[in-house]
Amino acid sequence: MAQHPSPLQPVRIGLAQLLALHEGQDRVEWGRIRAAQLYAGRALAPFMLAANLASVIALATLMHFWVPAHQLGIWGTVTSGVAAYIMWRRRRVHSGADGYAEPVDVRNTAIEGLALAAVWSVVPMVFCHEAPTQTAPGSGIILAILMTAAAFAMAPLVLATLCFVLGLGGSVAIGLAVDGELPAAFGVLLFALLLAAICISRAHTLVALRAASIALEERDETVSLLLREFEESDADWLWETDNARRVVKASPRFALACGLDLVSINGMPFLQVLAGPAWETGDFAPGLRQLSEKLKARQSFRDLRLPVRVNGEERWWELAASPRFDERGNFCGFRGVGSDVTQQRDAADKINRMARSDTLTGLPNRLSINEVLVRALLDAEKWRSRCAFMMIDLDRFKAVNDTLGHQVGDRLLSRVAERLARLMTENAMCGRLGGDEFAVVVRDASDLLAIEQLARRIIETLSRPYDVDEHTLHIGASVGLAIGPRDGKTAEELIRSADLALYQSKDAGGGVFHAYEPRLHAQAEERRVLEQALRQALEKGEMYLAYQPVVDADTGLLTGFEALLRWNSADFGNVSPAKFIPLAEDARLIVPIGDWVLRAACDEAARWPGHARVAVNVSPEQLHNPHFVTTVASALATSGLAPERLELEVTESVFMHEGMGATKVLERILELGVRLSLDDFGTGYSSLGYLSRTRFSTIKIDRSFVQGAAKGAPEATAIIRAVVALARSLGMATTAEGVETEAEHHMVRDFGCSKVQGFYFSRPVLVEEARHLAARREREAA
Repeated sequence: MAQHPSPLQPVRIGLAQLLALHEGQDRVEWGRIRAAQLYAGRALAPFMLAANLASVIALATLMHFWVPAHQLGIWGTVTSGVAAYIMWRRRRVHSGADGYAEPVDVRNTAIEGLALAAVWSVVPMVFCHEAPTQTAPGSGIILAILMTAAAFAMAPLVLATLCFVLGLGGSVAIGLAVDGELPAAFGVLLFALLLAAICISRAHTLVALRAASIALEERDETVSLLLREFEESDADWLWETDNARRVVKASPRFALACGLDLVSINGMPFLQVLAGPAWETGDFAPGLRQLSEKLKARQSFRDLRLPVRVNGEERWWELAASPRFDERGNFCGFRGVGSDVTQQRDAADKINRMARSDTLTGLPNRLSINEVLVRALLDAEKWRSRCAFMMIDLDRFKAVNDTLGHQVGDRLLSRVAERLARLMTENAMCGRLGGDEFAVVVRDASDLLAIEQLARRIIETLSRPYDVDEHTLHIGASVGLAIGPRDGKTAEELIRSADLALYQSKDAGGGVFHAYEPRLHAQAEERRVLEQALRQALEKGEMYLAYQPVVDADTGLLTGFEALLRWNSADFGNVSPAKFIPLAEDARLIVPIGDWVLRAACDEAARWPGHARVAVNVSPEQLHNPHFVTTVASALATSGLAPERLELEVTESVFMHEGMGATKVLERILELGVRLSLDDFGTGYSSLGYLSRTRFSTIKIDRSFVQGAAKGAPEATAIIRAVVALARSLGMATTAEGVETEAEHHMVRDFGCSKVQGFYFSRPVLVEEARHLAARREREAA
């Protein structure tokens, strides 16, 4: 928007802008100012024509005795014609001062001034030399009056005026100087410059006034638009009260907004008008009570919102007002403005709900849950009671997402939300934290038994089958429970405690709930410190491999080794693999650690004499890494180990995420010539489909079955016999793990197992011992 000069401040306008030699900072504003200049010149054009004609007649009368008549006639005709032509040009200007003009329109007026100065210069340059000297004063007075008239009449067109005044004044001065009248020439030149200065000053004033007028016009127009908008709006009104807080001078719009007529509203207590039906019951909104306090204290206020019932409908008003005082300082009442902000409040409420609701399930989101939990903790502290927070994680949900897609997963989450919401009461609120995590806030958790029963109902309800898009889905739920303020005095602390309890439930296999215990925090801290040390274990060289021999079940001869990862921490000593392997998987460190194990095992096996194999355990995360096949090929190429001497052991869990393409990765590994072994078969989600989809060379029987069969457990015996028979039918070998006694060795051999490993033959050994065993096996074979 154009920045217009204030009419109360002096306007600074440069000479270049006055002469239209420069555009000016605001093109639009100066276009309007130039139009006003041209319009002013138009208005004064008749006066200038009259001054020229009068001056022509006066000079002709003065000079007719000394100047030939034909010369005077020609000159008078030309001068009158030029003056008339200039007037005609001025009258062609738009008959209004509110238009726009370009700089060239003003610059062209300089031609008019120069033309007029040229025809009048004939008088001092020609006629005054032919006439006697006694005519000089008369002709000088006539020219001076004409120049003064031009400075007045042509002042708005300052460029034309300067051309005329300075041109004519210069001609007179030159004529006097030629006649030797230097003082008179200097006086004329000074007079012309003075007229020019006066002209510039007057033009400057006229332009400044016009600029101020434009600014006032625009401000008046803006105010008019605002007033018109205010008058046409039904949502704003003025209100006024007397010193007794009664309505006075009620406007029709205020009465309409209140749903009352002017006769009944005037004189009513202002608070009664706003309270409506609640005036009789005394059940006032907090905003009305706040307004009452402001009125009693005679304090100004603004942005005060309160609900108002109008014709049975609740509306929301926003009020602002200031107290009124008379000339003696006596309080006269309040005068203020009101607005109906119902739509704005509804929109704000909708935005607020969207910001606090989960878009997928419609449940409260993390922000809303946190707010409710904060209030529950404050109430528990205030009333010396307890509140509860449950964190819920869905078991096996990721498998649904990976196999059936995110759309089915999203619909499943919606079904879970519906079931969870049906379990809630006025004392409990559920919400979604994100992903497959939900939460429940119980405001009053005085009855701990009821809280535990609710946790069990949640697990039982969420674990029932779901029918989604013609799929019957089976998932479960794990719950972590924390009681506030016992397990956390702030929302953050309580959420962390519930998260630790949930981790305990997940670690127990899922489908259960655990309550927070202080030891969980200590375990979490130990886990955090251990994880930090694990991240630096490879760099510090703290990890090494041990090798457990694998022997032929019939002959007892060495067939190879299983590489086992060990960690000797500088801070924690020897850390059990059962402790740090799950930690590495959770911390996403298993891929770099697994790659190191693979390369180190290949490098070591390449040094063994003969054809002893090395078996390396591979985690599901490694198989889901698209670069894993390249890593295997690189390890073989770098070490020089023959591919058939490397055996990768995988567990059934890698097939739980078939959508990740584990089978395709295994097929590419088989193409390299590497052997595959299925580890812990029978302990997880066993399926013959795994064996039919992938060409395993060996099936490993878990030590739990070996120990069970040794104790006479019929189920374990049956499983071992079944696995051995299955392996033979598929052309696969079987390896029995955890053989610790001679009796167990004879038992698994009699069952038909191909190979065995365990403490009966050897504990895991270091590198040097493994090399010694491999060399001895080679000598025995020779």
